[in-house]
Amino acid sequence: MDFSDKHIIHMDQDAFFVSVEIQKNSSLKGKPVIIGGLSDRGVVASCSYEARKYGVHSAMPIRMARQLCPHATFVKGSMEDYSKKSHEITALLQERVPVLEKASIDEHYIDMTGMDRFFGCMKFAQELRLAVQHQIGLPISFGLSINKTVSKMVTNECKPDGEMQIEKLAVRPFLDPLSIKKIPGLGDSTFIKLSEMGVRKIHTLTQIPQDLMFKILGQNGLSLWQKANGIDLSPVVPYREQKSIGKQTTFDSDSMDIAGMKLILTDMITKLAFELRQKQKLTACVTVTIRYANFETVTQQAKIPYTAIDSTLIAQAKQLFDKVYTKRMLLRLVGVKLSHLVSGNEQISLYGPSEKIYNLYQSMDKMRSLYGVDAIKLATLMPNKGETKKMYKRP
Repeated sequence: MDFSDKHIIHMDQDAFFVSVEIQKNSSLKGKPVIIGGLSDRGVVASCSYEARKYGVHSAMPIRMARQLCPHATFVKGSMEDYSKKSHEITALLQERVPVLEKASIDEHYIDMTGMDRFFGCMKFAQELRLAVQHQIGLPISFGLSINKTVSKMVTNECKPDGEMQIEKLAVRPFLDPLSIKKIPGLGDSTFIKLSEMGVRKIHTLTQIPQDLMFKILGQNGLSLWQKANGIDLSPVVPYREQKSIGKQTTFDSDSMDIAGMKLILTDMITKLAFELRQKQKLTACVTVTIRYANFETVTQQAKIPYTAIDSTLIAQAKQLFDKVYTKRMLLRLVGVKLSHLVSGNEQISLYGPSEKIYNLYQSMDKMRSLYGVDAIKLATLMPNKGETKKMYKRP
């Protein structure tokens, strides 16, 4: 099938965090609302469209947001509430669509290719939007087009509280007059570089030869050229197939050293959380696995608010270990898995630990990126003086 014959819906919640807060407190409706850390050292995680009119945007320092919009209502936010609503929306959509991808905490892709013979895709998308609005009670917008990139750009153009379809023949007329900043994945440094070349509109970008784009920006240049031309071959990946990450450790000898096993869990979680943050991912499910000396394997899992923070995940893993280890028997293996992964900005996790702790994690991550994942360890993971032998094998 030709890629341009696809029917892809991109659904995106409107100012998701703010919308959830308004649902809890209707007095916030129509006012400039800023979600994020409350101290001047914090950053903006989300803001209402009324606040955006003053130049406020996500990832902006709270201090600057206060200067731009001093009369705004500042809310710390609740990641638990946002995660709950996100799960509700995903569950609602999964019941109704053939192929669903959860791209982030507040956006989904739906592949309706081939379904247009049974009912109009635009009509179906409109019904989905109404279902989310009526059953979940939150505003949502969608774009319908030939692939994921174009449908996402369509959504961005009709937000907030909008819907739009761009069919195959209308893709280029839709894209050409837009700013190159509208292309998903085009960062500030690339925008500056292209602007200095006189490339500010998507139409101009499409006129640059592919080999020149590769010479200027490498593989990213070719990707941007394809997006500018409305080309995107990436499939909608079913949500149930979202990958997980995990680690497990088999001991040198079977053990009942509970304290030692929890240290091993802590070490594994620390490395997995670092991997999540490097990939700008969040997890909503922790699974702990143990294997007894007789090879009986038992698992226990728990759903949690979306996070990538060590302390939250470590605490949950230890609780699960206490639940799963119910027999006074020797163990030969312990493992942990993080699943239900979605893309997400690191600022989202500010609602778990204090901003001071979160800043510490960022500093630690920089050191690990430069010198390796084992460059910095928690003090509890350091061996006691004179200790030379570890109780476990490396995974």
